Amino acid sequence: MTETERAVDDADDADDAERAREQGGGQGRSTPVRRRWVRDEFGVLLVLGSLIAGIGIPYPDFLGTDNLLSTAHNSVYISLMACGMVFALSMREVDLSVGGTYAMCLVVGALLIRDGTAPWLAVPVMLVTGIVLGVFNALVTTLLALPSFIVTLGTLMLFRGVGLALADGKQITDLPLDDSFFTFAGGDPGGVPFALWVLLAVIVVLAVVLSRTRFGARVRAIGSNPDAAAFSGIPVVRTRIQALALSGLTTACAATLALAFYGAGDPTLGQGYELQAIAACIIGGTPLAGGRGSVVGAVAGAMILSVVASGLVFFEVPINWTSFATGGVILVAVAADSALRRTGRRRR
Repeated sequence: MTETERAVDDADDADDAERAREQGGGQGRSTPVRRRWVRDEFGVLLVLGSLIAGIGIPYPDFLGTDNLLSTAHNSVYISLMACGMVFALSMREVDLSVGGTYAMCLVVGALLIRDGTAPWLAVPVMLVTGIVLGVFNALVTTLLALPSFIVTLGTLMLFRGVGLALADGKQITDLPLDDSFFTFAGGDPGGVPFALWVLLAVIVVLAVVLSRTRFGARVRAIGSNPDAAAFSGIPVVRTRIQALALSGLTTACAATLALAFYGAGDPTLGQGYELQAIAACIIGGTPLAGGRGSVVGAVAGAMILSVVASGLVFFEVPINWTSFATGGVILVAVAADSALRRTGRRRR
């Protein structure tokens, strides 16, 4: 076993021991982990449930299956971006370029399909494009020794500009919408949008990766104390590249599903998505200070934003007040979750 592996194992053992002490110890590793999950995600899930109930009581139509599925589907793209963003934020990085990455991957896929590439064969190209853009962010951040915030702010505009140039500033249409890629991946197999099935799979996989794998442990260790992580031999640069590549991959996945659903490549899509993805992560309990994160919480945060947007329609709130209401709900959600966490710590 290398020194790096020992350092990560020691960090994991210490973390598990601390969790066990918080829960009274003597009950094994699995029980504290399960209880910690409930404690960490309970606040944001409670806020989500309260919002749904608060809208559904005066407007029962909001609780209809079709409306709930539509609301959940509307959150898929931000949710996928947030799933990858959790890893970046957990290690004190940030990826502001996801909006540009989303648009560029969408345009690349649409151009390939329009020019004769089979839609399903365009999918891996889109995913690889997202990974390459994420690696590019990491390499620039590392080589220039600049904060990822600054680098990805620049690449946000760079990637979106490339997408606009490739699309000649116009929506890319004339795609074979009768292909199975559009009818299946953009449809509702089993009565549930295909995008929601993909999101569920991503949640399960990335939640396990963050909490139960060596890569996830390295991400959390670097976020907790970058200097100590580097001193202990953890490959900080390699982990940064992997985390930002993962952010690019989940964003490309969102772009792929959007292309299948909308049936066109619009280079203007994704504006403001980066801030919504970060907001979803923070609402879900991933702090900007790093050291921990929650994939489930990030998705719940994205769902909250979608529920608010849908609820405003039922309450007939003028569209000019949409941003104001969304911002207010974000502040309330974060404050409520923080209060629940403080209450839990006082009880222990």
